[in-house]
Amino acid sequence: MANHKSALKRIRQTEKRTERNRFYRTRIKNIVKAVRTAVEAGDKDAARAALVIANANLHKYVSKGVLKKETAARKVSRLHLAVNKLA
Repeated sequence: MANHKSALKRIRQTEKRTERNRFYRTRIKNIVKAVRTAVEAGDKDAARAALVIANANLHKYVSKGVLKKETAARKVSRLHLAVNKLA
């Protein structure tokens, strides 16, 4: 266990950040899953609506530092390809 005040503070900060990032990672999985589910069902309108939400949220999480820019771009790109195959 840490003995210095700064180390104790760092532990508190890390725990808070870890919990927050866990929430965002779960949310990312659910957002991507919503698009994939709509694509598998063949529902173009639902897939496009879910894709708009996914695009906005993934890029928002980049600005928060949860995802890297390239990771978000890759996920959005793959979702776009899947949705465009429906058309």
